Amino acid sequence: RKLFKNSRDPQITGEEVEGKRRRVSRAVCPFYSYEQMQLLRDEVLVEVKDIEQLVTLGKETKACPYYGSRHAIPAAQLVVLPYQTLLHESTRCASGIKLKDQVVMIDEAHNLIDTITCIYSAEVTGTQLCCAHSQLLQYMERYRKRLKAKNLMYIKQILYLLERFVSVTCVSCVSGAELKSINDFLFHSQIDNINLFKVFIYLELICHPSHRGSGRLTTNKENRKMAGLQNFLLTLPLEEAENGQPRMASPLMHIEGFLSALTSTNQDGRVILNRQGTVGQSSLKFLLLNPAVHFAKVLKECRAVIIAGGTMQPVADFREQLLASAGIGADRVVEFSCGHVIPPENILPIILCSGPSNQQLEFTYQKRDLPHLMDETGRILCNLCNVVPGGVVCFFSSYEYEKQVYTHWEKTGLLTRLTTKKKIFQEPKRANQVEQVLAEYTKCIKRCSHVGSQLTGAVLFSVVGGKMSEGINFSDDLGRCVVMVGMPYPNIKSPELQEKMAYLDKTMARTAGQAPGRALIENICMKAVNQSIGRAIRHQKDFASIVLLDHRYTRPAIFNKLPQWIRNRTQVKPAFGPAFAALRKVSSMHGRTGLAPPLHPSVTLPSY
Repeated sequence: RKLFKNSRDPQITGEEVEGKRRRVSRAVCPFYSYEQMQLLRDEVLVEVKDIEQLVTLGKETKACPYYGSRHAIPAAQLVVLPYQTLLHESTRCASGIKLKDQVVMIDEAHNLIDTITCIYSAEVTGTQLCCAHSQLLQYMERYRKRLKAKNLMYIKQILYLLERFVSVTCVSCVSGAELKSINDFLFHSQIDNINLFKVFIYLELICHPSHRGSGRLTTNKENRKMAGLQNFLLTLPLEEAENGQPRMASPLMHIEGFLSALTSTNQDGRVILNRQGTVGQSSLKFLLLNPAVHFAKVLKECRAVIIAGGTMQPVADFREQLLASAGIGADRVVEFSCGHVIPPENILPIILCSGPSNQQLEFTYQKRDLPHLMDETGRILCNLCNVVPGGVVCFFSSYEYEKQVYTHWEKTGLLTRLTTKKKIFQEPKRANQVEQVLAEYTKCIKRCSHVGSQLTGAVLFSVVGGKMSEGINFSDDLGRCVVMVGMPYPNIKSPELQEKMAYLDKTMARTAGQAPGRALIENICMKAVNQSIGRAIRHQKDFASIVLLDHRYTRPAIFNKLPQWIRNRTQVKPAFGPAFAALRKVSSMHGRTGLAPPLHPSVTLPSY
C-alpha cells in the first residue's frame, strides 16, 4: 500500500518507484514461499523422489526444494542423507534430524572412523588467522561507538585469541611439527583464563546467525545484529590464494571450528603446531583421537544402529574404537557376514611370493625402489597381460611410486613390450579428469573385444586410496584382473599417526598379543587393499582374478584380514610358474564359455 500510495505522489519519480520494487524483490527469495513449500512437502511425501526430481518439481511449483524437503522430515518414515550430515551434531540439529528412538543405517561404513575423525578435527593456517584478525579489527574500529559493552568484550577476546594463535606459530625459528595436549596448548598460548565455551557460542552466532546457538534458536532480532558483522565482512575485498582461487570472504568459519575443537576433553585430542618458517605457511591443527565420544551421542539417542558395507574387513576397529569405547557392551553387538553371490570358480585370488626370475616379492619402503624388483614386477605384469583378456587394473601404493615405476619401465623398454598387448592408461591426480580417463579406458576395451584386434584390452595404473580405488565399478571386461603391488602401509613417521598409535596403546588392551597401535597400521593397510581389490567383482555373473604381489600377505595376521569370500578361495603360490598356469587356465576356461572375449587364435603366449 505504501509503495502504491507513493507512486501517486507527484514528488516520487517512476525511476524511484521501480528502484524500490527492485529492492523489495531482491530482499525476498521468490522460491521461499511458505504456502508453495507446503505443497512441495506434500508432493515429496506422496512418492519418493531423487534430488534431480526435487529440483524439477521445485521449479514447477516455484518452491525451494531444499527447504521443502526439510519441511517433509517430521512426517517422513525414511530420510536419506549423507552420513557426514548425520554424524556432525550441529549440522544434524540445523537440518532438523531427530534421532530419538529411530533406526539408523550407515552404508558404505568402511570410512566411518576416518569420517568422524575428519569432521571433528580442524585446521587453521597462519594466513587465515591474520586475515580474520584484520577483518574483525576493522569492524571493531568502525562500529566501536555503536557496539554494546558485552559485544565489544567478546570481540576483543576473539582478537586476543587470534593474536596468541599467531604468536605460537612463530615462537620458534625451528621448522617442524610439535604436538601438545589441549590443556598444554591453552597454557602455552596464555589463553587458559578465557572461557572458550562462551566465546565459541558468540562466534557461532556470528558465523551462523540463523542456526542454533547455545542450545537454542536465535531470534530475528539477534539474527539481524549478527548479520551486521557478516555483511560488513562481505564488503571487504577478497584476497587471492596461492593457486589463484579467491579465498572465502571470512575465515572466521575456520576459527569457529578450531575453537569448537579446543572445547573437547583433554584426553580426546591433540593440537599440532606446524611451524614452517613464515606465519603464512604455519598452521594449527586439532587432531581428534577418540571418535567414539561423538558417535556415542548417536548411539545414545537411537533405538538401533546398523553399520553396513560391502567390504567391512577388518571389523575389529569398529568394535573397539567406536562401540566398546562408547560404552556399548559386547552382548549388544551383533555381527553378520554373508558369502558372495558369485560361484567359487568365478574368482581366482592368488598371493604371489616370487616372480619369473625367482626374485622374492617384498615391497617394503627400503626395497621397493630397487631396480631389479621393479623389473620383476614388470615381467609379472607382461605375462598377465598376455593371458588375461579385457582390462587389467594395477594398484600402486602412492602416486609417487606409480610415477617412479612407470618412468623406470619407460627407460628399460618394458612399456613398449606391454603396449603390444594392452593400451596403457594412468589414473589422473585431478578429479575432473577421472571420468575422461575411464571413458577412454572403457572405449578401448570395447573396441579390442572384436575378433581381429591386435590389442587384447587395456591396463590401468591406479593408486590405492586414490580416485579409482573406491566407488568405481570395474565390472565385466573392465576388470578381469586386479593386481596389487605391495602393501600400502601408511606413513608411520606421520606425527598424527604416531599420536593415534600412542593413544590406542595407552587406552586399549592388547589383542592376540599384538599392540593396538600396530594393529591400527595393519588395519589401515588391509582396509585399503580390500576396497581396491573389491572393484572387480560387481555382479553375480562377473568373474576376475586377483593377484597380490608380496609374500607378506601370507602372514596369518594379514591373511585373516582379507574378506572371507576372498580368503576362502585364495591360493598361495611361492613360485611364478604355477601361478601363471592357474591364471592361463582360468582365462582360457572363461574364454571358451563365452563370458569373456577369446584371444585371437594366431596370438602366441610367450612367458618372460
